[in-house]
Amino acid sequence: MAQKEEAAGAAGAAAAAEPAAPTSQNGEDVENLDDPEKLKELIELPPFEIVTGERLPVNYFKFQFRNVEYSSGRNKTFLCYVVETQAKGGQVQATRGYLEDEHATNHAEEAFFNTILPSFDPALRYNVTWYVSSSPCAACADRILRTLGKTKNLRLLILVGRLFMWEEPEVQAALRKLKEAGCRLRIMKPQDFEYVWQNFVEQEEGESKAFEPWGDIQENFLYYEEKLADILK
Repeated sequence: MAQKEEAAGAAGAAAAAEPAAPTSQNGEDVENLDDPEKLKELIELPPFEIVTGERLPVNYFKFQFRNVEYSSGRNKTFLCYVVETQAKGGQVQATRGYLEDEHATNHAEEAFFNTILPSFDPALRYNVTWYVSSSPCAACADRILRTLGKTKNLRLLILVGRLFMWEEPEVQAALRKLKEAGCRLRIMKPQDFEYVWQNFVEQEEGESKAFEPWGDIQENFLYYEEKLADILK
């Protein structure tokens, strides 16, 4: 069912047994790309690192955030974030951006706490919203739990496009623990994908292109919403 591909193990063995078409670090079939410059950019994308920025490329969003049931080739996590900090006087400051990872190194969820919010000011309140291509693995859920446990002035809302390995008991237990710790978990609705498109995806200068939902976006949202509800009940 709905699972990310891991970047080792059986996948490596299968690749050795049967040559596969070249793909970029982003999981795309590079033979189907017509733009030579884009092809060069994708092939040369440095592997195994955390990438940060304000807006992600359009093709990354369309491939990585698509809420498909079978997520073949999507071996990264893309995390778009909004961090609102509120002082005692009521002043609110907001920052936003995105992270992407390779699964051979720190996952995006852990990288967020290592690079974006490595420390918390006890005099401030933090309201953090994540829009993530897929839900946390068990290890990342544990990191989130530890951070929430020691940071009482942090509120975290996680909206995910897909559920990662949701049939695994370990993953289900981790998601339930997140809920019990006060972390709010939601499946991204079509409106949430549109919000990410408008606020986190590169647009041509001076022109904002309207979000075009894929055909099964609502159907897949309902599919994952039902699965998450069953896990968390």
